[in-house]
Formats: sequence, C-alpha cells, structure tokens
Amino acid sequence: MLFNSFTFFVFLPIVFALYWFVLRTKLKAQNALILVASYVFYAWWDWRFLSLILFSTLLDFYLGKALGKSNSKKRSKSLLWTSLLVNLGFLGVFKYFNFFIDSWVEAWGGLGVDLEVSTLSIILPVGISFYTFQTLSYTIDVYRKELQPTHSLLNFAAYVAFFPQLVAGPIERATRLLPQFSQARSFSYKVAKSGVYLIIWGLFKKVVIADNCAFLVNQIFDNPDNFSSAELGFGAVLFAFQIYGDFSGYSDIAIGTARLFGFQLMTNFAFPYFSRDIAEFWRRWHISLSTWFRDYLYIPLGGSRVKRSLQVRNVLIIFLVSGFWHGANWTFIIWGALHALFFLPLLIFKLNRKYLENDALQFQQILKIGFTFTIVCLAWIFLEPIA
Repeated sequence: MLFNSFTFFVFLPIVFALYWFVLRTKLKAQNALILVASYVFYAWWDWRFLSLILFSTLLDFYLGKALGKSNSKKRSKSLLWTSLLVNLGFLGVFKYFNFFIDSWVEAWGGLGVDLEVSTLSIILPVGISFYTFQTLSYTIDVYRKELQPTHSLLNFAAYVAFFPQLVAGPIERATRLLPQFSQARSFSYKVAKSGVYLIIWGLFKKVVIADNCAFLVNQIFDNPDNFSSAELGFGAVLFAFQIYGDFSGYSDIAIGTARLFGFQLMTNFAFPYFSRDIAEFWRRWHISLSTWFRDYLYIPLGGSRVKRSLQVRNVLIIFLVSGFWHGANWTFIIWGALHALFFLPLLIFKLNRKYLENDALQFQQILKIGFTFTIVCLAWIFLEPIA
C-alpha cells in the first residue's frame, strides 16, 4: 500500500476512527489494532512476505528475552550473533544474492570464461532493509544492557511492523519507539493537526516535486545524446530534488501519520541541501540511517578514536556499506565511495565537525553550500540511470 494511493486514504481514516473512537482508553487493544493494521498495510503489497516479518519478530523477541536472562558473556555473544547472522542472512539472500551471482559471472566473463549460472527469481520484500535494522537495534541494545528486553510480544510485534514507517523509514531504535507502545496515549488536537500538516507537506514533496522532476529526469537521461551538457547538468539537479522529494516526502508522511496515533518518530531529513560541507550533509541526510551506521558499525570499529589509517578504513567501510544498503548495484557502491572520498579530507584535517550549529549564513558559507550541493549532485549521477 502506497502513501499516495487512494487505498491508503481509505485505510487511514478507518484505522484512526477505530483507534480513537472505539478503543480510546484500551492500550492493549490499540496496540493490537496497530499490529493488525500494519500487517494489512504490508499484505496489501504481497501477503506472502508477512512470514518474514513474523519470523524476524519472533526470533528477536525470544533472543531478547534470552539475552536478558543470560549471565554468560559467551552465551550472550552467541545469541547476538544468531540474530545478526539470521537477519542479515535473510537480507542478503533477498536483496543481494542475484547481485553477487551476476557479478561473479561477469568477472569470469571478463577473463574470457563463460559461466552458465542460473539466478533465482527473487522478489525483494518491501521494507526488509528497514525492519531488519529495527529488530537488530533491539537485540544489540539488549546485549549492550542499554535496554531491558520487553515481555510483551504484542508491543514488540507492533514496534517491528509499525505501518507509518514500515516500508520507508525513519529507522527507529527500540530504545526510542518501543517504550511508546507501553505508554497510555491521549488524543491531542494540536499534535494531530501538526501530523496532518506533515502528511500534506510530504505529499506535496512526493507528488508535486518528486514526480514532476522524475518526468523531466527520465526524458533527459533516457535520451542523453539529444541534450546539451548544460541540459544534462540541469537534469542532475532535478534528480537531486527528485530523490529528496521522494525520500523526505515519505518520511514526512510517516512522521505525520505516527503523530495521528500519538507516536513521535525521529526527524529524518533536516534541509540537507543547505549543508556547508559533506560531513554536515550526512548529519542532515537520512539521519535515522546515518546514525544507525554510526552507532552500530562505525563506533564499534573504533570510530575516530583509533589511529589515522584505521579512521580512514572506518570511513571507507561506513560509506561503502551505506551505498550497498541503498541498492544491490555497483553504481550504489561507487556513489558510496565518492562520498567517502569527499569526506576523507575533512577527517584528515579534522574539519568534519566544523558545522555542528545552524549559524547565521554568511556569503562565504553560501558559496560552501553551493559547492557541497554540486558535489552531491555529481555523486547522484551514478544513480540516475537506474532511478
């Protein structure tokens, strides 16, 4: 079910009315309604893949309980690794299996060896990257003793499948979203009104900005030989706004929809194209993903606390993985590598934390915004042919 579909605008008022007018004071019933609504929302695309969400939910719920009871470091590590391997294994099979097979065949083909290897007809389950990271955040945080395991399977299942952000984020942490399912919620006209405004704004970004930019971008990059260099550059700029309109539009709709039900989701985009360097861009762009990689990958690798060569390694890993997360294609990996190259000079000269505050803009900073936007657009070019 898409946010900008007629079906969703029938679905949402029905769930809203049942939630606030029928089940207003019944917390457990409200959570059950959210869970059922989330499964209906997801099954509207393909009901068969509900089994994957159910499996991940049950796996990490019971692993979390086992981690909470474990007094052995070795046992706790084995439980954590079970969660990591199974969840990332499913993600790898459904999202990356054919990519690795095709790349293997192409590599041998470049050496003059023709391999006849059949790939599988694998459908990529919508949202698998998002809910996989949410369940992983739960088991990792329980393992780190930063979160007590929940004893409510209903609440945990609703957290994993929460329909406003199930298929497009933000990627919420268990430490932030899961406790909200245990708290009594009361209707607030002010909060609901802000939610409606966000939904409308998100729809404007998606339908008016992104979709119209996509129409022109497709015309330009489907027939690049028919356009001048300036027109191709204009197409790259339009594509930047298309991607921003798509991603941030869906995030705004998700945040606004969650507010209608009394939930607060994290901000996912904070005017990223006003960034003064690439480090600030990544603090403003897809915040839920970039902070997830920071906290669960970059810092465990040593972050910036290690020697310079390892800092460079960590940056390369984080950006390459981020690119690969976005899509199973070499163009995404190149896109991630370019951002790593843009970021490394800031790291080496210790300028990557220069712009942490939203200061009043000066002319020199406006030039830096223009430069940052230009290199971001150049990197987007590698994704345009497959957008």
